[in-house]
Amino acid sequence: MPGSTTALTRLRVTITALFAMDGFVFAGWVVRIPDIKHQTHASVGALGLALLGVSAGAVITMTLTGRLCRRHGSHPVTLVCATLLSLSVALPPLTHSVAALGAVLLVFGAAYGGLNVAFNSAAVDLVAALGRPIMPTFHAAFSLGGMIGAGLGGLVAGSLSPTRHLLALTVIGLLVTAVTAPTLLRYDTPTAHTGQPADAAPRRLDSRTRRMVIVFGLIALCTAYGEGAMADWGALHLRQDLDASPGLAAAGYTCFALAMTIGRASGTRLLERLGRSRTVILGGGTAAAGMLLGSLAPWTWVTLLGFAVTGLGLANLFPVAVERAGALAGPSGVATASTLGYGGMLLGPPAIGFLAGWTSLPAALTSVAVLAGAAMVIGATSG
Repeated sequence: MPGSTTALTRLRVTITALFAMDGFVFAGWVVRIPDIKHQTHASVGALGLALLGVSAGAVITMTLTGRLCRRHGSHPVTLVCATLLSLSVALPPLTHSVAALGAVLLVFGAAYGGLNVAFNSAAVDLVAALGRPIMPTFHAAFSLGGMIGAGLGGLVAGSLSPTRHLLALTVIGLLVTAVTAPTLLRYDTPTAHTGQPADAAPRRLDSRTRRMVIVFGLIALCTAYGEGAMADWGALHLRQDLDASPGLAAAGYTCFALAMTIGRASGTRLLERLGRSRTVILGGGTAAAGMLLGSLAPWTWVTLLGFAVTGLGLANLFPVAVERAGALAGPSGVATASTLGYGGMLLGPPAIGFLAGWTSLPAALTSVAVLAGAAMVIGATSG
């Protein structure tokens, strides 16, 4: 890891840009899913199966990426995955069947999952080199990139075809990757958490370290469960249960995402003041209270406030969990925590749907509060 302040600052800006690019590209793809559905003549069920390709590709690749980062260094792996992500986002508009769509989404998901492990591993090393808890700022960049990507995607959806839009995302992604490549390749040095060369054999982890990595992975899972649930069910709750207008219903997730971005942007200062354990405890408790308010309140404005409070509470839990797992076990720890976290994001939407069918959607959404409370308890007992 480079020693000078200027070099570290340059590396921080570079990694931040890649986080923002990842969120921007992924959100740009998400807003074109309805167009791709129409193009492939997919039913809702068939589209759901095709979209599982993203999840399957990500989960399969995450563990492998951790090993590649240990062998080759996280910076080269980050560049390879960023390139693959940028190229693969242009593929869905070229498909004309559900099977073909599922296949290209498997590739896209593999690149997305690999990039998330690789640049989180690079970020963990930088956090250790700087000696400051700056991990939330990287995730704030991802959230901000996602908001910009979704907003611009919505604006151009009426004037640009999916093919041209996603091809533009490819060009932007490749440009960002090309600009960041010299800095990443120049400063790929011994990993900060081990002090060993990147191709050194991984140290053998004791049972306590493995348990702690799983603990932080569970915190990531509880957090990502809430993110997935809010993305898929928040607007429906406002529209169906509170009779909000379509525009106001759409604002529900915007309130959540904006609050999460703000929370992550201020996360470094919070971590420096409170420390990791108390930040997790405070965040989990805040998110639990906010989600109870958002899911059970009978007034739209109170629900929107609850969603915002939930976003503030959840904001720093995932970054802290990934950073601590990486500090303990290097890229393998990042891969484990990321895989568990991604599993939570996958589990959230269908679990909410199942619970809503059994009880009601407001009652089902309280499961987000339950898991946020669980993250708080885990943080308290593992500190």
